[in-house]
Amino acid sequence: MPKKLILAALALALAGPLHAADKNTVKKPVRKQSTATATYGPEDLLARTVFQSLLADLALQRGDTELGVSAWADLARRTRDPAVIARATEVAGATKQYDLALELTRLWLQVAPESTQARQTESSLLLLSNRIDDLAPQLAKLLEQDKASLPGNLMHLNRMLSRHPDKKAVQRLIDRVAEPYLELPEAHFAMGLAASNADDLMRAQSEFARALQLRPDWEVAALARAQLLARQSHASAIESLREFVAANPGARDARLTLARLLISDQKYDEARVEFDRLLNEHPDNPDVIYPVAMLALQQGDAATGRALLEKLLKSDFPDKSTVHFFLGQLDEEQKKPEAALAHFRQVTAGDQYVAARARAAQILLQQGKPDEARELLHATRGGSATEQAQLAIAEAQLLREAGRRDDGYAVLEAALAKYPDNPELLYETALTAERQGKPEVMEKHLRQLLNLKPDHAHALNALGYSLAERNIRLAEAQDLITRALALAPQDPFIMDSMGWVQFRQGKLPEALKTLEMAYGIKADPEIAAHMGEVLWTMGRKDDAARLLKEAAKKYPDSDVLAGAVKKFAP
Repeated sequence: MPKKLILAALALALAGPLHAADKNTVKKPVRKQSTATATYGPEDLLARTVFQSLLADLALQRGDTELGVSAWADLARRTRDPAVIARATEVAGATKQYDLALELTRLWLQVAPESTQARQTESSLLLLSNRIDDLAPQLAKLLEQDKASLPGNLMHLNRMLSRHPDKKAVQRLIDRVAEPYLELPEAHFAMGLAASNADDLMRAQSEFARALQLRPDWEVAALARAQLLARQSHASAIESLREFVAANPGARDARLTLARLLISDQKYDEARVEFDRLLNEHPDNPDVIYPVAMLALQQGDAATGRALLEKLLKSDFPDKSTVHFFLGQLDEEQKKPEAALAHFRQVTAGDQYVAARARAAQILLQQGKPDEARELLHATRGGSATEQAQLAIAEAQLLREAGRRDDGYAVLEAALAKYPDNPELLYETALTAERQGKPEVMEKHLRQLLNLKPDHAHALNALGYSLAERNIRLAEAQDLITRALALAPQDPFIMDSMGWVQFRQGKLPEALKTLEMAYGIKADPEIAAHMGEVLWTMGRKDDAARLLKEAAKKYPDSDVLAGAVKKFAP
């Protein structure tokens, strides 16, 4: 029906009662009535309601929201029928006419004062129209009406108000409506969570503590208190959970959170104790098995890690791809390339997908199948720019190891042209450019990366080391490496760079001390080569020769060490 006809029909509907009689059959004059005072019989009112509601919905379907909303609002006022008012309110709210929708909910509450749906709708509309201070009476009434569900409704308050930006206003509101129910732990939990969201941490701690006093075995409150404490101190959160699980030994989630906090605090042995207990009590629970497996691998316990990962494959653990990835890594480390390849091929989704395909391609290359390796990478779907960059880096590495350095560099340049601000691509292309004998290109890419990420420790280190290696701008090189060390003070490779720039500056004792510290952390062949050169330059030729020969036995395939041995310890 054209819009003009809709308008005409609706205008007719709003004007007064419809008459079916033809003008030729009318025998008696009818006195006119105003629409405001017209009265209709039950059949007339029903017909009018049906007709007007159909026209209103048709107007909405045709995009005429003004007509549709006004028609429903008029019908609600005329009929005062709760179902009609509910529909009119819904339409007004959906078109963001919140003032009208609120007016209609008040009419709804006049005709149905005990309607929970009407009060819930009014509360939602007050939230949507950002009138949170007007919410308290409605929420209080809703809580009072449903005493049987009071604890759950108190717990729901923060979720209901979670999108409101003024967290202080939310805290005031929840304090007000929860205040009559202070004998319930849920009231204190609701107030504590609102305080936490508003960064009122002392108040939040107090409320969570009170909730636990009223219900000492309440795991939800214990976890909330620990989460709050962890924002300031892991040690305090750990102590809080230790006390709770000591009093409530069966609290699985609290013990699991305690174990994870211990891991984040690098207390691996203590975490393992908690995880082992959880595993004994819940031997088939994937939420327990997975972190225990990861912790076992972290501690170098490959046998336990493998056994648990294989157990996960037989469970309903949802992320089987991640399990296959770590099993593939284990097989690679244990020189089982075929088994590793089989696992990597079963990584079909998730964060490890691209990494698994890259590892699979490396195995194929080592098996003398470079074309198949490259085809595998080309067939890998990269859903995001980051994944596309990772695939380009993997392909470049593949080509480099196959002896096609120029082709690998071309792949990186093409990818960088497509994604010029990708940090991983910038870093990898920079290092490859230096290997290609293009230090100026390397420096350009690293400076662009540092403009994007000034705290990129590896970029700072790479640029500083490049300057030191070329024996130019040594003061700048030292400044760059100093900044990198401040970001990663225990990184042995950054320490090696600092030792090398000190050597270039002629600070031989300082250089040797720095390199010895680095080598103590990581006995890397390049660090050994640098130490050998420093010792040789200091006149300690026997020490240099002994160090280089011992390192060469450990790393017989190191070109850097082979060169140093040839130069300083023939």
